[in-house]
Amino acid sequence: MKPFAFVFPGQGSQSVGMLDAWADHPAVAATLAEASAAAGLDVGRLIHEGPAETLALTVNTQLVMLVAGVANYRAWIHEGGPVPAAVAGHSLGEYSALVAAGALTLADAVPLVRFRAQAMQDAVPVGTGAMMAILGLDGADVAKACEQAARDSGEIVAAANFNDPKQTVIAGSTAGVEMAVTLLKAIGAKRAMPLAVSAPFHCGLMKPAADRLAERLAATPFAAPAIPVINNIDVAVETDPDRIRDALYRQAFGPVRWVELVEAMHARGLRHIFECGPGRVLSKMIKRIEHAEAESVTVLDPVSLAEAKEMLA
Repeated sequence: MKPFAFVFPGQGSQSVGMLDAWADHPAVAATLAEASAAAGLDVGRLIHEGPAETLALTVNTQLVMLVAGVANYRAWIHEGGPVPAAVAGHSLGEYSALVAAGALTLADAVPLVRFRAQAMQDAVPVGTGAMMAILGLDGADVAKACEQAARDSGEIVAAANFNDPKQTVIAGSTAGVEMAVTLLKAIGAKRAMPLAVSAPFHCGLMKPAADRLAERLAATPFAAPAIPVINNIDVAVETDPDRIRDALYRQAFGPVRWVELVEAMHARGLRHIFECGPGRVLSKMIKRIEHAEAESVTVLDPVSLAEAKEMLA
């Protein structure tokens, strides 16, 4: 069996009915029941019925993406899939990875993630922050331009998600992002695409949310992961619960270093990096980072699960 990694998607990959393909699969049904009990609402119904506008609310999005990632992982294990050699998640997806690795129970992760989502939503009034995907520039150049825009304007703006070698998402105040986009276009950015998000994640504007989250993290039980979890903020594997908490705290207002994370998996000899959960956003990013060397599919239904198992045989 070939070694492989699982990566879990975050906010933005949600869709109404995203677990319907599993029908009444016992592992998925049990996950939904556990999550519903922890959340005090019918998570399965929320995912199945939506509507999309309801799923797009940050307090719902982070919950359903956590649960969907864990449900797909548990279906994989239930169907005899091997345990991955490493796991990681993009932004919120790191919480799904920690549950899969046994560092955090789903029952504890559900209220923690709902608190995180609410704190993030509360941190910045709607309409005062923005996120933009910058295409066609190296991440380092994007980060430098954001630093210059912040210095020149006194606004907060920073590189938030280093998604692939030529796509970096920036976040900050609306004015700060606009100034950064002007500078980025001047140095050759091909496109600047606004993201439909309710808050500017992974920048300094999230520091108040992170400070609230730190208190909740301190009160939440964590254990040493049974599977290495490569985190977003340091591209590091932590085993000490307090260091895991600290990384999650800093992740809330720091960048997602996705390119480096995928490269770290490559350095571990992992040529099969599978997305575990709805959507195919991460699989596409991985292929752009690793090109022909990476084998990546998305495990999101019984058919893709069987395909992934066959690739590892």
